[in-house]
Amino acid sequence: MIERSDDPGAGLRRLYAHRFESVEGQRTDLWRVLCDDFFSRWVPADSTVLDVAAGHCEFVNNIRAARRIAVDLNPDVVTRAASGVEAHVCRSDAMDMLPDASVDRVFISNFFEHVPREVIVSTLDEVRRVLRPDGRLLVLQPNVRYCGKDYWMFFDHITPVDDRALVEAFHATGFDVELNIPRFLPYTTKSRLPSGAGLVRLYLKVPLAWRVLGAQAFLVAKPVVAP
Repeated sequence: MIERSDDPGAGLRRLYAHRFESVEGQRTDLWRVLCDDFFSRWVPADSTVLDVAAGHCEFVNNIRAARRIAVDLNPDVVTRAASGVEAHVCRSDAMDMLPDASVDRVFISNFFEHVPREVIVSTLDEVRRVLRPDGRLLVLQPNVRYCGKDYWMFFDHITPVDDRALVEAFHATGFDVELNIPRFLPYTTKSRLPSGAGLVRLYLKVPLAWRVLGAQAFLVAKPVVAP
C-alpha cells in the first residue's frame, strides 16, 4: 500500500510510527473512553471480537470481550496488542486462520480509505464469512462528504468513501444496515475533538455536537440470513 518490498508491512510500520508518535497518549485515552462509553453497547462481554486492520490496537485493547483478535498487515500489530489479545499479521481479505462463522463482532476503523474498492469488497466478503449469523459488523469511517479536501491530507488515502457508498457496499456483500450515523466523531485526533476523558464523555452524550463537529460515520450492519 505504501511501497513495494519483500516485507509488505515495512512501509506501513514507518508511516504510522511517524504519523501517530506525537499523539500516542491522547489516542489511548480517547479510545478507552470510546470503548467504555460508546462501542461497548454493541459488544457483549461474552462475545468473540475481531478488529480488522487493527493498527495500534486502540479498540481491541480497550474493548471488553471474552476473546479478542487483532489482524493487520503491519507487523507492529503483534507488539501493539495487549496481553490477552490474539494478534495475526495478514491481509484483511485473507483471514484463513479464522473458521467460518466463528466471530460475534467485527470492528473496522479508518481502513477503507486506504485500499482500492475491490479490496473493500473482498474484505467485506471475508468478514461475512467469519461472522456468525447473529453477528454484527461495526464500522467507523472518515466520511468524505464532511471531510472535504482534508480527506486527502494523508498520503495513503486513495479511495473516497462516504456513508451512502458504504451502505451500498454492505448490501452488495450480504449485509443489512441497522444503524447509520453519518456524522459521529471529528475527522482526526488532531481536529476539534475535546481532549481529556471528561470532555470526550460529554461529547458522546451530546449528539447535537456530532452534527457540527462530526466527520466520521459510524455504521452497524448484520449478515443477511437466507430463509
